[in-house]
Amino acid sequence: MGANAQTSVPAFVTGQVLTAQQQTEINTGIPVFADSTARDAAFGGTGEKTLAEGQYAYLESTKQTLVYDGSNWVSVGVAPGLVLVSATTIGSAVASVTVSSAFSATYDSYKIVLTGGIASSGNQDLRIQLGSTTTGYYSAGTGVSYSTGAAALTAGNNLAYFGPVGYTQTTGLNLTCELQSPFLSSPTFINSSSINTSNARAFNGYLSDTTSYTAFTLIVAAGTITGGTLRVYGYANS
Repeated sequence: MGANAQTSVPAFVTGQVLTAQQQTEINTGIPVFADSTARDAAFGGTGEKTLAEGQYAYLESTKQTLVYDGSNWVSVGVAPGLVLVSATTIGSAVASVTVSSAFSATYDSYKIVLTGGIASSGNQDLRIQLGSTTTGYYSAGTGVSYSTGAAALTAGNNLAYFGPVGYTQTTGLNLTCELQSPFLSSPTFINSSSINTSNARAFNGYLSDTTSYTAFTLIVAAGTITGGTLRVYGYANS
């Protein structure tokens, strides 16, 4: 956390003697939090302010100033159409990475982008699993080989994941996809485009359930990945 970051927003009582730390927190103006999890935990507890409309907060994780409108945290000023929700740095030599607070009621549709990093093995599929669900994923994709121009078709029936939604290379990772309705209690749809050293591919699919998801896991089919940033963006509903 940065020098101004807080873990609570205290509610003082008449006659209370404030500590130096409490005075420092007051002097920061808008409360600063490491991320949305720390922000949400800072209100409503013992000795803390009750979250109410008009409360401001700054998040270090997304570099955003937000205001609570009585039901949701929203960006201050003119709301952009695409808003950064989270940015996750991938560790060293991992086979999967989970983003736990990716989806919420704030947005219906999302964009996931993976950039940077390297892989232990090239041309391996990158897959996405929603929550802990390992069944009911259906998909189809078309690809074109660079060397021959021939089409390569893929299909998946009742799989344990969406994929391939991206590819690994020993010099970089490649994933760009969009999801519709992952948080809503309805089927989730996905569209992606990706490339590797052999071909370029477009992929479409859906998850046949009505579960409301907040998290997803990125999984590499074989080998491991190291580094890179996995960013999740939300499309503004209005």
